Amino acid sequence: MTEATQPFFIVSSGRSGTAMMERLFGVFPQVDMHHEYMVQHVQPAAVRFQMGLINAQQATEILRATHKAGVLYSDAPFWGDASNKLSWLIPLLNRLFPTARFVHLVRDGRKVASSYFHKLGAECYDDSSTTALQAFYDADGALPAPPPEKKYWWPLPRRDDPRAAEFRRFDQFERIVYHWCEINRVIMRDLEAVPAARKHLVRLEDIVGRATERQCLLNFLGLPWDDRVAGLLARPHNVNRPEDYPLKPKQTDQFWHLAGGMMRTFGYHERPEYRVAYRGS
Repeated sequence: MTEATQPFFIVSSGRSGTAMMERLFGVFPQVDMHHEYMVQHVQPAAVRFQMGLINAQQATEILRATHKAGVLYSDAPFWGDASNKLSWLIPLLNRLFPTARFVHLVRDGRKVASSYFHKLGAECYDDSSTTALQAFYDADGALPAPPPEKKYWWPLPRRDDPRAAEFRRFDQFERIVYHWCEINRVIMRDLEAVPAARKHLVRLEDIVGRATERQCLLNFLGLPWDDRVAGLLARPHNVNRPEDYPLKPKQTDQFWHLAGGMMRTFGYHERPEYRVAYRGS
């Protein structure tokens, strides 16, 4: 146990390489690396906080019991968590860990939405689970909360969100696209309060394809080069079905209607949708 452990958090929309980051940083003996650490505690808390169902103090207490304790009891010089769940909790993490470094990991939203829809469809904004969380939210405490399974806990718009009524009419794919846009908007907003020296934006496609981007990421975190890094980035991880699913015409129209602005923000609007090459495909 040491108070000298340096924490870092990789925040993203999910389906953007966070599992790959766990394997990448796991090769460093000086890093105590995690992927979605204590997810059954953190995910419901993050969603409740984002939707205004718990306050900052309540959410912070959960982070104290999970991430603060994890860092405190680690003997490693570095402690990291790559988790889209933390994307909703950046201000709280920044207060709990005043020296923490944040990596905003971005991936082309078309690939993120397709991956969620085709590969995690049963546990990401499916109709039944979304209806359950919406009913719980609308009931203002009159209904019990859904269990802490992943499928139930994906943020819905707050009542005062101008998109709340439209969201209720979305199909599953549109809800996933909304998620990609909203979580990246929240990450960018909340990272504005973090000093420049403690935050770093990187596109998944760039660290996979460019050695200079990989070196910049390691430099930012204060880690040395390791020859295994390039090999670990050469193929996707956390892939339950090794298939690539380009968007269909209807999905393409839905995607650009909802996500065109965010795609321009990250410079993806000028890039064609790429194909993910899996081994053996």
